[in-house]
Parts: sequence; C-alpha cells; structure tokens
Amino acid sequence: MGPRLRNRDHELIQIVDAALAEAARQSGPWLACKPGCTQCCVGPFAINALDVARLRAGWRELRKTDPQRAREVKKRAEASVGRLAKDYPGDPLSGMLDSGEEAERKFAAFANDEPCPALDPHTGLCDLYESRPMTCRIFGPPVRSAEGIAVCELCFQGTSKAQILSCEMIPDPGGLEEKILQELESRSGAGGETIVAFCLAHAR
Repeated sequence: MGPRLRNRDHELIQIVDAALAEAARQSGPWLACKPGCTQCCVGPFAINALDVARLRAGWRELRKTDPQRAREVKKRAEASVGRLAKDYPGDPLSGMLDSGEEAERKFAAFANDEPCPALDPHTGLCDLYESRPMTCRIFGPPVRSAEGIAVCELCFQGTSKAQILSCEMIPDPGGLEEKILQELESRSGAGGETIVAFCLAHAR
C-alpha cells in the first residue's frame, strides 16, 4: 500500500475512531468493552484487502520495535492456520475465502472457538491493536447492517431497543473505506476476503 493510500487509510481510521468515541460517550456504562475483554477476539471473521495491508504493516512495525512479540504473533498465526486448514471454507493455501451463500453458511459455523492470533493469551490484549481490522474497531456499540442493528451481547444489558438505537454508531458515513478498497484492489490486483490467521501467517 503506497503513501497515498496509507494517508487515506489513516483518515478513515480517524473518522471511525471518532465515531467510536462518540458512541462510547453516549453509551456510558452500557458499553462493557474494556481491556482484557476478549469476547470479540474468539472466532474468525472475514477481513478485506485493506485490513490485510493494515495488519501486515502493523506486524512489520512490531517486528522492528518488539521482535519477540512479533515472533509470538506469527507463531500463533501459523499454529491457527495448521488447525483450520483442513476444514477451511476457502483455499487452504492462500487463505482466500470462498464466496456465495453456501460458503457464507459454512463460514458462519466455522471454528467459532478459535482465538485470534493477534490476541496475547496471557494479557488478554491485542498485540496489533493500532492496526486492527475494521470489524474490531466497530465491535461493541450498536452498528447497523443488512440484518438490522448489531451489538455485542455483553453490552446494553437490560436496556430497551430505543436506548440501543439512541447510541447507534455510524462508523463511515461517507463510504471512504469502500473507495480506498476499490483503489487498492485496482492497483494491486488484491481482492477477496481472508481471515486474520492466514493474513499474519503469510506476513513478510
């Protein structure tokens, strides 16, 4: 990812983080997210080419500043790929996920107990937090999707639907992520989706 796209991604992250901060302010104690809570760190989820580029850049930076921790992340990713490859709902070599309704159905039931390799099992913290994928950045507060409003099951306990809706987070109102992703894919030829384990296991 070249300097221009890195700058645009930095702009995107600022927009999303600002939206998260506002959602957290509105949610107050209803938002249970805190360091050491790993509810959203277990079970794989799809990431796009922009997430991959950001994660790998973060891992390379970690390799410079803390080589041992970077080695541990890579080791966990490779071990995860070893466990997941046999039943992977996609290409077990490249890590690219299959597309289509049947593939989505298989993925929904896939490896739901597998921890993210970026998660430090001793501290319960993310070793690549500043470079985390977009899904991680918006998990917790109420976010609208095609299925309706999604919210972490640990958050907003005992609240009404109206209270949840009042705290809705709109992470990227201008659709900047999609614009950056389209440019990245057109420039690099990278496309499709994978998961964090394959992304980091193949990082160089």
